[in-house]
Amino acid sequence: MPDSSRTTRERMADRLRERPHTASELAREFELRTADALTHVEHVARSVDAGDEEFLVAPPECADCGFAGFDDLINRPSRCVECKSEAIEDPVFRIE
Repeated sequence: MPDSSRTTRERMADRLRERPHTASELAREFELRTADALTHVEHVARSVDAGDEEFLVAPPECADCGFAGFDDLINRPSRCVECKSEAIEDPVFRIE
């Protein structure tokens, strides 16, 4: 099926099957706001969970102290709860 006839979420799921992406990478690729890309990612995750594939998330991580125990795995926190650094790496999504 040509890309133009597929929904944004279908095309995003295809990209996540090819290689891992952050929400900001998906937003750039699909010309969306990052918040909108995250909304699509959440829907893709629910769709994948209903099938045979697995939606995987590498959680956000503090670049300064390495803390990765954030409560919300999808959204990037503004600062680290351990060291208060704002150098937080985005969560990374993929489908296997």
